[in-house]
Amino acid sequence: MSGPAARFFAVIPAAGAGTRLGAPQPKQYLALGGRPMLRWSVDALLAAPWIERVLVVVAPDDGRAAALLEGLARVEVLAAGGAARRDSVLAGLRALAATGARDDDWVLVHDAARPGLAPRLLERLRDRLGESAVGGLLALPVSDTVKRAAGDGRSVAATVERERLWLAQTPQVFRLGLLLDALSAHAGVTDEAAAVERAGHAPLLVEGARANFKVTTAEDLELMRALLERR
Repeated sequence: MSGPAARFFAVIPAAGAGTRLGAPQPKQYLALGGRPMLRWSVDALLAAPWIERVLVVVAPDDGRAAALLEGLARVEVLAAGGAARRDSVLAGLRALAATGARDDDWVLVHDAARPGLAPRLLERLRDRLGESAVGGLLALPVSDTVKRAAGDGRSVAATVERERLWLAQTPQVFRLGLLLDALSAHAGVTDEAAAVERAGHAPLLVEGARANFKVTTAEDLELMRALLERR
């Protein structure tokens, strides 16, 4: 007899300060279209009824997320985030494992600063999981010509072949046990897929959308604000 079907959980690492944006508060709390950025990102995941729980991981001294998300069904706030994204995701994974999630359950990790995630992208990502026992991520094939800078950071050293290059997005979804082991073993990674790759696996690439960009600069913020206000 086969075991119980794998379930879906989500982790949003939201312990960062977003210093590159130069805002007076962490960027996940900046208002976009009448709602804080974090709320947009959480609501995007809640739009998928097949995600059982959404765990938002914030800094230990951050009480804003709990007040902002109070009363939302399927949402929990964990004030145990770390200095790096990896630390916050690991805290979330360990909390899920300690509260009943199994090693073969799927965990989607989504950036708090990607509030433009559309429901159709979540459905596409889930539907493609049948093609991979490992998991995968939303990403976009590179369409612009890519240049590598010289040592001075201002002049071109080379043109990089863009064929087979993709820009990683989130959510990135992997089995809980596999991702927990990969992140525990590999420090210094900038996303979950990189840890899974270092563990010897090949994550599946699933085409995302341009609107699912990460808000990093002031220009990004204005572009995302315009996009969400149109929605």
